[in-house]
Amino acid sequence: MLGYATTRDIPHIQKILEYYAHQGLLLPRSLSDLYENIRDFVVYTEGKEIIGTSALHVCWEDLGEVRSLAVMPEYTKHGVGRELVEHCEAEAERLGLRKTFTLTYQVEFFTKLGYRTVDKSSLPHKIWKDCLQCVKFPNCDEIAMVKTL
Repeated sequence: MLGYATTRDIPHIQKILEYYAHQGLLLPRSLSDLYENIRDFVVYTEGKEIIGTSALHVCWEDLGEVRSLAVMPEYTKHGVGRELVEHCEAEAERLGLRKTFTLTYQVEFFTKLGYRTVDKSSLPHKIWKDCLQCVKFPNCDEIAMVKTL
């Protein structure tokens, strides 16, 4: 079941994100950052257990980022990630955004969802706001992908 995150979900969200951050597949997120951005997050639950999460972060008047997409390994390839991304896209459309983007290592997954690879320089608001603060800057190896809604 898909739903909006609550403050009591944050430690669980961080645990899922840390699993992939330790593998170098996601950037780690601090508890304070997660609490500050709770309105961006949705969770996917199986019973009472959170098995996946994602966030839609509005970057500009027409652009949003699908970020922090993570599904517990035993639930991958069951459509959970797809549902999480589709929810973010529906929310983006509801807000009036025309495009979503992601920075990812999962190019095949996002390609199947209609995203196309672009040069990071085509995302200036993202680069100057978040990327300058990132430990990977300026040598980021994530792939920028965009979808027109």
